[in-house]
Amino acid sequence: MSRAAIQSASQTELPVVRTVADLRGHVRSMRRRGESVALVPTMGALHDGHLALIRHARSRCTHVIASVFVNPKQFDRPDDLAAYPRDEASDRAQLAANGCDLLFAPGVEQMYPDTFSTSVHVGQVTEPLEGAHRPGHFAGVATVVTKLLLQSLPDVAAFGEKDYQQLITVQRLVRDLDIPVEIDGVTTVREADGLALSSRNRQLSAEARVRAAELYAVLRDSAAALATGEGASSTILAKGRARLGHAGFEAIDYLDLRAAEDLAPLTHVDRPARLLAAAWLDGVRLIDNLPVVPDAG
Repeated sequence: MSRAAIQSASQTELPVVRTVADLRGHVRSMRRRGESVALVPTMGALHDGHLALIRHARSRCTHVIASVFVNPKQFDRPDDLAAYPRDEASDRAQLAANGCDLLFAPGVEQMYPDTFSTSVHVGQVTEPLEGAHRPGHFAGVATVVTKLLLQSLPDVAAFGEKDYQQLITVQRLVRDLDIPVEIDGVTTVREADGLALSSRNRQLSAEARVRAAELYAVLRDSAAALATGEGASSTILAKGRARLGHAGFEAIDYLDLRAAEDLAPLTHVDRPARLLAAAWLDGVRLIDNLPVVPDAG
């Protein structure tokens, strides 16, 4: 979003609440009018991927609430938490320009007061991939998402498919705990060269940003090869990892083929699948994924 557009949008004041009590007061007013409510949880530093979630939520419900909260419980490295970009003024203007009705922007003390001692753990789907490389990450995600859903009690909540394991975790969470909300996954928004939009992309140097597009290219080509079933998946994935190394990625945490429904490991595509990757470039950890559908031919 251009600076001029942000400045123009900022002239439309988006209401901001910072306490659970105020958030619930707004939701009660919406409910009394018989109106539906959608929630889009974010950690701020908004980009077009987040705004696609807002637009999707607007298509589903009468009102859209966005939350901006950099959740310390889902960071496994203090330096990563400290470096995470924050710009509430820009976030607020972009939300206003894209159909959001209310911003919930609580402080850490509102979400986790001194007496806070509860954690939500979702088993199975959180254990591989991100769970194996970021200990405690998904407990932090599950805990904050549970709180946000119970604080706002929306009809629908929208999450991006870029964080596919997170999406599956939240879907499992609301199913297991009988939280009455629909969880919608929204297609990943990409740059022209295929790089998935992410708040972390702005941490890349200009030269690394160019090389970062190889992550999508490897996923695209590997997914196509896996779908045909004409080669061993282990060979296809090994070639993909080698390509990332040649492109300058410093480390590849994973490039794995998993079942789309529950992230069970797969050796061949005999059901809807997902190819997921996490790799380091220029000191920045990038994640992405693509669906893999068995070749009908």
